[in-house]
Amino acid sequence: MFGLRKRSRATVALDIGSNIVKCLRMEHGDDGPVLTHFAMVDLLPEAIVEGEIMDRDMVVEAVRECLSRASIQDDQVVTAVGGRSVIVKKIIMDKMTAADAQEAILWEAEQHVPFDIDDICLDFQIVKDDVGANQMEILLVAAKKETIQGHAELIREASLLPVIIDVDAFAVQNAWEAANGGASDEVVGLLNVGADVTSICVVQRGVPYFTRDLAVGTNRFVEEVQKEFGVGVDEARAIVADPLAHEDIDADRLIDIVQEVADDLATGIERSLSFLRTSGDAESIDRVVLSGGGARFPGLGDFLKEHHGFAVDLGDPLLGISYDDEVFEDYEVEKISPLLTVGIGLGLRAQGDQS
Repeated sequence: MFGLRKRSRATVALDIGSNIVKCLRMEHGDDGPVLTHFAMVDLLPEAIVEGEIMDRDMVVEAVRECLSRASIQDDQVVTAVGGRSVIVKKIIMDKMTAADAQEAILWEAEQHVPFDIDDICLDFQIVKDDVGANQMEILLVAAKKETIQGHAELIREASLLPVIIDVDAFAVQNAWEAANGGASDEVVGLLNVGADVTSICVVQRGVPYFTRDLAVGTNRFVEEVQKEFGVGVDEARAIVADPLAHEDIDADRLIDIVQEVADDLATGIERSLSFLRTSGDAESIDRVVLSGGGARFPGLGDFLKEHHGFAVDLGDPLLGISYDDEVFEDYEVEKISPLLTVGIGLGLRAQGDQS
């Protein structure tokens, strides 16, 4: 989205999460994308709190260590931002060419974005070039300049060059569509459960109808596990990440905790559905696809399915991606694959797709 450059035959994607830094290298060959390098590095809880970087040096060092572990030599990276400082919104404006829309978009943004127009970076895409009454539908994306600049500066401090700064939710959509063989006629809710927030992006036929960040993430689950079982944050993270490896933990109680916290996710999904109905975009969601660090939480998918009645799938961004087993020799690929969703989406986005 922001700062697009000419595509390369290889892309390094950098996903800086609140708990984990992930990096990967994707080659774009004639036979499809090939994942050649991967690594991830844990961050201490105090490094990033509620999306705000509290210890910049710690995050910069983690980025450097991540690329070193992955043996990535490239210095140009593709990355993404998200959270409250990013606005994604569909708007209706008078029908015009893309060039004319480029001139008019600032005025339109002033009417729809709750930030000072001088303090934001803007991008847009024409979604429907004719919705009647000589009007068209635009997907407007706005991000605070301080967020974009701060993210870029952090990456430069790690001796890297950010060539694309995208939006997390779009990277998730990109990864899902690639794994799914393209856009779907179904109305799909892409639920990426991150550390501090869970992003929901409702898409159909390649169009993101709605995006929202819910203030519930894996850290909330970890806090509740700490309280319930009287363990430290590291052990709580380990329990949440791999509950089957902790036979001393009451599995039923763990599921109860997940579902108690998931109530907030269910509420966020219901509000999203209400918005879709009101806007006339969709009456319901056909299925939800889970990704991110919380995607494998025990009972989460079943709870959402029972609560809403739609199908719930676990996303696998590695479908359709070639890789050598040695790339993941230090990891259990089945367990970590949902964590790769944003990174893979970023790597695929770099193939010249400017949407």
